[in-house]
Amino acid sequence: MSHSSSPLMTKTSVLALALGAFVVFATWVTQQSQQMVRYPDAPAALIKQLRFEDRADGSIAVVDYQTKQQVDVITGEAGFVRGALRTLAQERKRREIGSEPPFELIARQDGRLTLADPSTGRMIDLESFGVINSQHFARLLRTDANQIQQR
Repeated sequence: MSHSSSPLMTKTSVLALALGAFVVFATWVTQQSQQMVRYPDAPAALIKQLRFEDRADGSIAVVDYQTKQQVDVITGEAGFVRGALRTLAQERKRREIGSEPPFELIARQDGRLTLADPSTGRMIDLESFGVINSQHFARLLRTDANQIQQR
């Protein structure tokens, strides 16, 4: 009796080996991406603690956590702002953290802008999404509560 392998068995073995190699590679890439080098952030030039409160009309009230004064109202689609806030809020929900703790909007000495959630440790480097998108948050750094704008 001869033990010759059929072409179908050879192709199946090659495919199984290729699939196994792909799974190993994908696992390695995932592990490496979680260990990416992060350079230290520039020191903060200004930190503003803010709460974002959903309103019945669909708008979002931006409230200065220290003064409890409303500093802005975000109306309309405002997709980037809503998306950034949703990302941070989902992490809070996963960890069963309420909406009471403030977020921090950090203007750095090198000009970058960061939205941080100290309660989860998550941060979004806003300049990574372009100047126009980061400007939506940069407006919230002003200190005059009389300048509330509808956007």
